Amino acid sequence: MTAVFGVDIGGSGIKGAPVDLARGALAEERHKVLTPQPSAPGAVVDAVCEVVRHFGHQGPVGLTFPGVVVDGRTRTAANVDKGWIGLDAAGLFREALGMPATVLNDADAAGLAELTHGAGRAEPGVVLVLTFGTGIGSALFVDGTLVPNTELGHLELRGKDAERRASSAAKERHGLDWEQWAGRVDEYLDLVEGLFSPRLIVIGGGVSRKHEKFLPLLKDREARVVPAELRNDAGIVGAAMAAARAEG
Repeated sequence: MTAVFGVDIGGSGIKGAPVDLARGALAEERHKVLTPQPSAPGAVVDAVCEVVRHFGHQGPVGLTFPGVVVDGRTRTAANVDKGWIGLDAAGLFREALGMPATVLNDADAAGLAELTHGAGRAEPGVVLVLTFGTGIGSALFVDGTLVPNTELGHLELRGKDAERRASSAAKERHGLDWEQWAGRVDEYLDLVEGLFSPRLIVIGGGVSRKHEKFLPLLKDREARVVPAELRNDAGIVGAAMAAARAEG
């Protein structure tokens, strides 16, 4: 089929690249721009168009979004402008790009990539992919099937959203060293493990490229805890996979 393009929209950056779906890898080095501030829909759409046009791409485009996405509509917007709430995001991108567009939750996209090409390959039972960045994204799988839009970063921990305490942004915000932050991550993992009893927990997001600094500090638990293999490219790859599936 025509080349498929993936775009990962985050709270701080928007990055994209054409994707080799057979290998589950970027076909070219990704291009990144800063997420506009404020991250209103029109400004983000312009930034996405800049990323896609950087490659001269023509064909399906898959896009991640940091919030709940149902049938292409963005229902929540915890880390981007509230103007996204209730928007037909897929239609907006489709019109602006002039190409087929598919939108899904950012962590769900990363999870699809990791379960197909990365650390969760062929893993049976309950698998949880967690992305630590501006917030905490989550993708829950049961025997390889995605349960979409879990948004487990918004579980309550010590009276507030868990991501306010344990995201990698929280580490920077509170000036925590790796050991201090690992303690907070452990507390969060206790919470999700108690709720879902996963066999495997895959830690992704930008911080996963430094996994050797904190994974060894985590306590032993029933679930195996491993770093994401696709690192911070997982969202781009998963977005392209979703676009390809939508095209049939």
